[in-house]
Amino acid sequence: MDGTLDHTMMRVEDLEESLDWYRTHLDYEEKGRWEADTFTNVFLGPEDVHDEGALLELTYNHDGRSYTMGDGWGHIAVRVEDVHDAYYELMDEGVEDYRRPEDNPGYAFVTDPDGHEIEIVERDFGARWSIDHEDADDHLGWWTRKFEHEHTGRWEADTFANYFVKPEDAADEAMAVELTYNYDGRSYELGDAWGHLAVRVDDLDDSWESLMTREAADYRDPESCDNNYGFTKDPDGHEVEVVTS
Repeated sequence: MDGTLDHTMMRVEDLEESLDWYRTHLDYEEKGRWEADTFTNVFLGPEDVHDEGALLELTYNHDGRSYTMGDGWGHIAVRVEDVHDAYYELMDEGVEDYRRPEDNPGYAFVTDPDGHEIEIVERDFGARWSIDHEDADDHLGWWTRKFEHEHTGRWEADTFANYFVKPEDAADEAMAVELTYNYDGRSYELGDAWGHLAVRVDDLDDSWESLMTREAADYRDPESCDNNYGFTKDPDGHEVEVVTS
């Protein structure tokens, strides 16, 4: 199974405000759009995003609902060459001062109009502002067993551990999943402002059959989604979409 991370979806309350924010501050451009009767999906990314780079999907539901952020999903991270310069460039543009690089070891955080946290990390690869990883509190074995991802990094702190996983032989520019485990035994609320991760595969039916053989959750099978995609869930209930390239 290829299992390249294709996109991450977030729900927003004001589509035009969110589009303007990502276009203005991260120089994202629209890569695709899907208009339905009850919702709109817009896919965004840097102009020169890598072939294996992940996109950001903004979902706007037409019924005017609001969302709870929850804490089961954490953040997306974007790449820059210099965290300090990038952070204060955003400050000069009017982005809210949230978590400064001086207070963190080599990273910083801002928030978008809906309160989604965006980490800024230094990398010497990938387009500027391209998505580096997404944070979720998950199980390492689930990703390595179900999607054949490999463990690519680990960061141990006194109160938590971060694990990074990617498909085997993925390009540096490909997005990773960051799995955060806090040692205090806390539980989490998923909320509904964060949506899902999408994994890109070559053959939807074969990949779905492999997932079922590996006892992944049969949440929304391809047949129920007009054979365009399918959804499974990880052990904590995070939705993972399976799509074809």
